[in-house]
Amino acid sequence: MNDERDFYRAIRADPFGGRLTDGQVRGISAIRGAWMKTAPDGDPRHLAYMLATAFHETARTMRPVRETLASTDDRAIAILDRAYAAGRLPQVARPYWRRDGKGRTFLGRGFVQITHRRNYRRLSEALGIDLVSDPARAMDMEVAASVLVTGMMRGLFTGVSLADVFSATREDWTGARRIVNGLDRAELVAGYGRAFLKALR
Repeated sequence: MNDERDFYRAIRADPFGGRLTDGQVRGISAIRGAWMKTAPDGDPRHLAYMLATAFHETARTMRPVRETLASTDDRAIAILDRAYAAGRLPQVARPYWRRDGKGRTFLGRGFVQITHRRNYRRLSEALGIDLVSDPARAMDMEVAASVLVTGMMRGLFTGVSLADVFSATREDWTGARRIVNGLDRAELVAGYGRAFLKALR
């Protein structure tokens, strides 16, 4: 119990800047729980970087969010449509967020944004959870935690896994960003990861 209190005391200061809400604690607990189920004797650097990724991708809320941080799917679709029409999404060839014939949208959701039907299918197969028939399940706290942990450990997002950047002979906090999103904000997320690791230790 003391270790638990010390951990939360440490992260409250850094990276959370002095305030930690019940919702943030619930999200952290869900991620730690999913990690313990998957890798109970795992490398703490792996957990630290997963927490750092969730911290960054959810805008510090530590709860599953939709792409654009919209409160509903329809709102997220509208925001993405406007950005696409204005040419602010040059990397997007086809608007993956638009609803299909069954009304489903495969926009980004979770602690780490899974997008596109193919990625929802890949995570469905890895977890044994049908996220294709019901992509909104990726907003469930426990499901989102499993997506984050399994996806990062197995390299299901980009082909790069946690073991590729953190091992007995390697520690690449900046390169770890390639697990999820190229090198976008890599140094920033690396700093969060180091803060979480310090708290875990």
